[in-house]
Amino acid sequence: MAEIRRYPFVRHLRADSVSHILHYRRAKLRHSGSGLAIWFNPMSDSVAEVPIDDRDLQLVIHGRSFDFQDITAQGVLTFRAAEPAKLAQRIDFNIDLSQGTWQAQPLEKVGLMLSQLAQEYALSYIAQTPVRELLTRGVAPLRDAIEAGLRGTSTLGDMGLELVTVRISAVSPSADLEKAIEAPTREKIKQEADEAAYGRRALAVEKERAIAENEMQNKIELAKREQQLIEQQGTNAQGQAEDAARAAKIAADSEAERIATVEGAKARLERERVEFLHNVPPGVLLALAAQVFASKIETIEHLNITPDMLGTLLTDVLSKKAS
Repeated sequence: MAEIRRYPFVRHLRADSVSHILHYRRAKLRHSGSGLAIWFNPMSDSVAEVPIDDRDLQLVIHGRSFDFQDITAQGVLTFRAAEPAKLAQRIDFNIDLSQGTWQAQPLEKVGLMLSQLAQEYALSYIAQTPVRELLTRGVAPLRDAIEAGLRGTSTLGDMGLELVTVRISAVSPSADLEKAIEAPTREKIKQEADEAAYGRRALAVEKERAIAENEMQNKIELAKREQQLIEQQGTNAQGQAEDAARAAKIAADSEAERIATVEGAKARLERERVEFLHNVPPGVLLALAAQVFASKIETIEHLNITPDMLGTLLTDVLSKKAS
């Protein structure tokens, strides 16, 4: 706001660079400009101060969509006074010449007017659009609708105002409607999560099955190799047994042949001995028997010679001498 200093009969005003001062004396414009420092007579002069910096206006818009659902939009509208003199003619920006404050509330009037205009264009767009489309498109179409409406109207130009920018931060339905709209999406997300979990479980089961099949194939292959090993061991054992049997047969045949040879030799010797002894006189046989008997007997404790034996022996001896 402007700074006013009081002196006798006159006063001095100094304004900031963002304030446009309009000094009137007797209904005639004496000074007009930004950041002025002027002297004025409070008894005959009037001063208006119009801010020319960018001003933000909070927007809260409540409306109904095409399908009769409550919608709330929030944003900020930025404007400025492009023609301060024209704006001062439409809105009371006169200041108290003692304190330098506005006598009315001009900025609230400007804000109310702009807010109503913005809501008019916003509600028109909301009323023509279904709620799902509003939420799907987001804030950009609503912002464009408000900005296009404000820039297309002559009201701002007639009042000396200029629209700087329009920003919409959120477009949201009522709490119950938001829950209802979110429910299918939430359920879909849950279904996708469940499908992902089922997919992971199915993949895990498939991998476990593949592992089990691999283990079974390994066991089958191992059993086949064990069977081959057993068969090979049986074949080797059979071969060893056949080799041992053949060796035993050869050994038995050799032993039998040796025994047959030895026994044949013994038989021949015995036969020859028997044939030899068959032609030997009895006395010689008796002597030979006595010789064999004597070789087998280690000690003789008693010897009985009967007369019959001695007589027969003497007879044989005498008969041989006589012959």
